[in-house]
Amino acid sequence: MCAPDRLLERRETLELLAAEAARARTGSGRLIVLRGATGTGRTALLEAAAEQAAARGMRVLRARCSPEHTAIPLDTVYQLLAHAPEFGAVAGESPDPPGTPPHRGRSARLWRLLRSYADETPLLIAVDDAHLADTASRRWLVEAVRWIDRLPVLLVVTERSQYDIDPPADGLAHALSSALVHTRTLAPLSPDSAAELIRSVRAGDTAPEWVADCVRAGAGNPLLLSALLDDLRSTDQDTLPDTCAALYPGSYAAAVSWWLDSAGPATSEVARAFAALDEVGPGTADADLLARTAGADSGRVTGWLTAMTRLGLLHPDAEGRPRYAHPLLRDAVLGGWTSTARQRAHRRAAEAMLRRGDHAEAVAGQLLRAGPVGDTWATAALLDAADLAARDDRSDDALAYLRRALDEPIPPARRTAVLTELGSLEYATVRSTAGIPRLAEAMRLPGPPRDRVRAAVALGTALARRGDARAAIDVLRGLRDEHLTGHPDLARTAQTASALLSDHDQGVRQEVYRRLRETAERSPDLVGTAGQALLVRYESTAGLTSAESAMDRVRALLAQPADPLEEAFLPGTAAAVAQWADQLDEAERLVRRGLAGQRTSLLHPMHTALLNVRIDLAAARGAYDEVLADPEVRRPDGSPPTSANAVAHAVVALVETGRTEEAARLAEGFDLQNAPDSWELNRFLYARGVLHTALGDPAAALDDFLECGRRQSARDVVSPVVTPWRTAAAACQLALGRPREALALAEEDLRLARVWNTPRVLGRALHTLATATGGRRGLHLADRAVRVLHQDAHTLPRTEEPPPPSRAEPHDGTTGDDTGMLSADTGMPGAAETELIAALTAQGRLLTAAGERARARDALREAAARAERLGAVRARAEAEEALREGGARRTTTALTGPDALTAGERRIAELAAQSRTNTEIAELLHLARRTVETHLTSTYRKLGIRRRAELSAALTPPGGGDR
Repeated sequence: MCAPDRLLERRETLELLAAEAARARTGSGRLIVLRGATGTGRTALLEAAAEQAAARGMRVLRARCSPEHTAIPLDTVYQLLAHAPEFGAVAGESPDPPGTPPHRGRSARLWRLLRSYADETPLLIAVDDAHLADTASRRWLVEAVRWIDRLPVLLVVTERSQYDIDPPADGLAHALSSALVHTRTLAPLSPDSAAELIRSVRAGDTAPEWVADCVRAGAGNPLLLSALLDDLRSTDQDTLPDTCAALYPGSYAAAVSWWLDSAGPATSEVARAFAALDEVGPGTADADLLARTAGADSGRVTGWLTAMTRLGLLHPDAEGRPRYAHPLLRDAVLGGWTSTARQRAHRRAAEAMLRRGDHAEAVAGQLLRAGPVGDTWATAALLDAADLAARDDRSDDALAYLRRALDEPIPPARRTAVLTELGSLEYATVRSTAGIPRLAEAMRLPGPPRDRVRAAVALGTALARRGDARAAIDVLRGLRDEHLTGHPDLARTAQTASALLSDHDQGVRQEVYRRLRETAERSPDLVGTAGQALLVRYESTAGLTSAESAMDRVRALLAQPADPLEEAFLPGTAAAVAQWADQLDEAERLVRRGLAGQRTSLLHPMHTALLNVRIDLAAARGAYDEVLADPEVRRPDGSPPTSANAVAHAVVALVETGRTEEAARLAEGFDLQNAPDSWELNRFLYARGVLHTALGDPAAALDDFLECGRRQSARDVVSPVVTPWRTAAAACQLALGRPREALALAEEDLRLARVWNTPRVLGRALHTLATATGGRRGLHLADRAVRVLHQDAHTLPRTEEPPPPSRAEPHDGTTGDDTGMLSADTGMPGAAETELIAALTAQGRLLTAAGERARARDALREAAARAERLGAVRARAEAEEALREGGARRTTTALTGPDALTAGERRIAELAAQSRTNTEIAELLHLARRTVETHLTSTYRKLGIRRRAELSAALTPPGGGDR
């Protein structure tokens, strides 16, 4: 019996067969040819026709052709007549007389036998897959057709009609008159009928997405759809798998395999090659490449792609490129291929793509799936692709290309560089232990000295980050002593790297910098520009130089020519000094320059240093949102930050923006016990102290601040430019009722601040000492702190001039005007903005204590406004608390909404609302672009908007026009 689900959309054809059978019973026969692609239901229709004919009294003769019997003459005819008793006599007759054409006599006798059957009863001759019939049988059937129009015989044959790579032979009806033949071509099922078939088999509620997937995987082919549904009957999966391994009992894969076998070896090769290329990615399998990969005629391949798309086996993607209709179909096509054959196809594709000049990554994508080629062209393609991927920060792709390149011949000199990059990427993206063996192997290879230095720097960086700074220094020292005696420039690079890596261990740091300073005193040339820049950095943190002197020296070093390897160390070192010197815009430019010059796929200590300065800059400006959005804090993969410096800044930013619970969770999640003993740990201790202060635990905060100071001092880091632990500890001592200890800390901080002499550190030290001192002298110090910090921070519009200093000014050791300080950048908010808020709050409290309540309110309200502008929730709360303590009513000054905008913010916002760019606004108002950006950020926060397009509506009060 035929399967009814295979006869969907075949009603008209069945009616035609019934009509032609009736016509044949009246003595007027005809040939009916049922053509169609494999699996479209030709055989099912033939069986249905035979059943109909038998039910109406016709005698049915059947034959099924196969490729195994094409060499047996008259095999198909024998199948038709073999069941008759008379057949034995025909088959056993004596051979034809000499000179008779082969099979001529036997064919005639078989024809006479067939006529004798027709004389008895009308006949239906059903021949399945006539395209596979032997030549003699095809000739016999063609001759029969020329006579059956006068006989009660209906001949129904099926033929495969599909565009294949090998051109098909002529069909059975090729040489026959159209009056004798009726041909019907079977199309694939429509999507609606295919969906109907699926729903009729699938019980329960069937999701439309699942049905659509099945329709695509079945390609409207009744054979494939039925096989797929057979596999899915025993499963309740809500999604269609992409691989045949997830299907049982495997009917679908077997049906696809049979479809390929029926198409012939050339088409099968093209179909599988297309599946292999399609697996690599969209757009890979164009007709030209597919033809080259499969060794087929490109014209036939183009036709095949078009035909398969019409049949539904291929489907155009969003850009019109053909792909297999469903990954499951593609997997089934590939299933019959051995891995060796698949790898061979990918290799041929890679070679073809290389010859026609395709992109390196396209070639490498094929090589990833091919076996080792053993030729230098493959090596070059893989390494070029790795380079491109690394430059685009696609580490996973670069890793794959580099690992695959190791399977190809690489010259020993080049292998060092490849292993260094591969080890660096594995360390950074897989796990820290993964890359170290690669880097160690690179160190052992006899490569060029520069490559060996790069390998040593990368290995040293990996070891130092794992907490083994001494081993890192030993690696670099051993390379320098044994292999770089004739390369002084490379020896200097190794020495510089050692100094930078020593920051991860306080004992090693003191040892390395002692030797570096001694070398610089004896022979400055042996230190090099990068080494001298590190010494400037060292002296800046050790309280041995001023900001102005340090900046003069680093600028001079930056202007000197430097070796490319040494140049990598300069921008980051100079950026750190510039940030401490409150030259934030210059520091930011140096960070951008340094990161642009870094190859992120190579481990280098300066890359981490640059990332640290980048987040330090945001913190120095009080740009808390920027801190929390930094990639080192908000990591792309959603994992918590691993850098102690990033964690520290994030904790402080969360505290300052009023999110102490979130800050506490972040701090508690940091593994302090197993963290490397580096300077970053000190920064974390300071941040945890800030958190404890905000949580109302000054004793715990003091412990953190003092431990931070102890550890920094052990590293010769005594200047307040790095971490202001003394001022923070002084505040805790005051909270704990220890004014003497607080005063000692504040005075020492002021002494060191005068050495560095920038508004930020000097202003901070002054207002801390002011709070610790109290009284009229404290007020004098607070006034001086505000004046110092006002020079560096952007001044909000005021209703009156800054208040003059108090008349009572006891001698405090400061100069009258604090002149000689390094001028700050114009970028805003400046480095002193957060300290100015604290200084204004301290000034306001002291003014309140001195009875100058009007001045106190002005100072505290300015502090609250500035804190609001930065989003500094904690600082604003402190200022408002001080206002309430001073007896002031709650401030009526709007801190949010249009009325909260300063004159400068409103002017910039109105220009932005007119579609002016930031650059245009900066030029119109003679401001730095960063100033414009900072004002807009503050404006967005006050207006509660996120986009520039919302400015116009937000600036207009509800129900009103312009104000």
